[in-house]
Amino acid sequence: MNAIISDLIEKAQNINEVDLVLKNGEIVDVFSLETFKGDVAIYNGYIVGIGNFEWSNKAVDVSNQYIIPGLIDGHIHIESTMVRPSEFSRAIIKHGITTVVTDPHEIANVSGIEGIKFMIDDAKNSVVDILMKLPSCVPATKFENNGATLTSNDLRDLLEYDEVIGLAEVMDYPSVINYENDMMDKIEMVKNKKLVIDGHAAGLSDDKLDIYSIASIRNDHEAVNAKEALTRIRKGFNVLVREGSAAKDLLAILPGINSKNSTRFSFCTDDKHLDEMVDEGTINHAIKLAVKNGLDPLIAIQMATINNAKCHGIENKGAVAPGYIADLLIVDNLIDLSIHKVIKSGKIVNIESQQRKEQVKIPKPIMHSVKIPNITERMLQIPLKEGQKANIIEILPGKLITRKRVDFVDIKEGVFLSNPEKDYLKMAVCERHKSTGNVGLGIVHGLKLKCGAIASTVAHDSHNIVVAGTNDNDMILAIEALHNTQGGLVIVKNSEILARVELPIAGLMSDQPYEVTVKRLLYMHEILGTIVDHHSQNIFMILSFLCLPVIPELKLTDKGLFDVASFNHIKVGI
Repeated sequence: MNAIISDLIEKAQNINEVDLVLKNGEIVDVFSLETFKGDVAIYNGYIVGIGNFEWSNKAVDVSNQYIIPGLIDGHIHIESTMVRPSEFSRAIIKHGITTVVTDPHEIANVSGIEGIKFMIDDAKNSVVDILMKLPSCVPATKFENNGATLTSNDLRDLLEYDEVIGLAEVMDYPSVINYENDMMDKIEMVKNKKLVIDGHAAGLSDDKLDIYSIASIRNDHEAVNAKEALTRIRKGFNVLVREGSAAKDLLAILPGINSKNSTRFSFCTDDKHLDEMVDEGTINHAIKLAVKNGLDPLIAIQMATINNAKCHGIENKGAVAPGYIADLLIVDNLIDLSIHKVIKSGKIVNIESQQRKEQVKIPKPIMHSVKIPNITERMLQIPLKEGQKANIIEILPGKLITRKRVDFVDIKEGVFLSNPEKDYLKMAVCERHKSTGNVGLGIVHGLKLKCGAIASTVAHDSHNIVVAGTNDNDMILAIEALHNTQGGLVIVKNSEILARVELPIAGLMSDQPYEVTVKRLLYMHEILGTIVDHHSQNIFMILSFLCLPVIPELKLTDKGLFDVASFNHIKVGI
């Protein structure tokens, strides 16, 4: 390291020997929230000088343009984009995202350590820096079946990887509050490495937030409004403002952000489907949305760069300053963030043509993860008595949280009957890792499905098969289709498969180029529009989160309907 520093110091004193000089740019200073005119000298991937330097053949004129740091996504699950890390990188670099902090707990819940290692290996073929946090909760809870269990001993050796920078979202808060041994071991081993621990404080009361902070969990991406965000700030948390496909919290949190507290806020994505990501990006989209709704552009850029770097203990990233890695964007203005050039580690990236590199071989078990017995109509029946009310999962638009709704539903011959007109549909979660035959059943309101069925092997966080529909025949065909393709998304109507996206990598990701996958997704959404009333939300993303039993109020697992408030399974009928 000393040799590298001495080399950089030498070049800082001999600017004419550097690799690249950006001339006459308007430099964005994320430390003081101001801009100033100057040149940026780059050598060996680092910024070695800022000032006014003589013109040379290594200079690029960026007059009338802004130089800002490369954007950092503070929390994203790459698996949710439905492409492998190397393909994710190809898709996201054009939007100015140069570093992401990812939690591979989706694939870990399916394929364990082997899945995490695949993500690390594949990420090495990426132009974007993909930094990993180790999954803290595999399984997320004991109230569902998943494909693996990871203890502190299982994870310990992975801390030696350079790409690993901490412990990912601790969503099993009962284990923290009750200081259970294995969770305490995970927290201690990461603290001993002086790495950062991420939170997942969905719906936690003030006193439980205190316990989270005592446990050295100092950031959270689950605040859904300004009040919750400010409560976290006052308790010492960094708040990651989430804007993804299903969870869109930015506008609700925005009123709580100002110049006095902005350093405690940063942007993250959490989960975003590929078609949306390719179209609008992630963190760049959050910046534009925040600025459009009144946030100072310099604060928005600060939240997308240096704040994320500091939050996660990432050194030498997130600023246009000497000694920092030269991850930079050249943009025309700070309002719509129109990107002119992306510079990654000191080199100008051809963002229009990111060639696909040689692919890492995928282990066979990861490609054969869907194991289910035959599902019959009888297995999908929800027994109810005439005149009996039912507990119903009510979807809240733009939120991961749901509401517990109680209402009368249609009953025929002693079992629940879906009613598309009332938007009361049957939903099932089928265990797919160990062929147990477990099928959890529930009723959902808010999907607005007019006919047919939709199903997916992307079902957070255990990723069993989730299916919802207006009739049992189409639901069963959808389940069988996912078994045959070893994972993906599917739409069925009148016993016919209308569209599907195959995701054979752990039932979560495509093995195809992202361009192929996004075309299939776009076609699927086109077909979805024919069977969904008022199709405006990402229905498959919403469906996938109806299975996550750590976010209020009511969810469905392969073991049945789950009440998050009581942290117990409950019956559908009351």
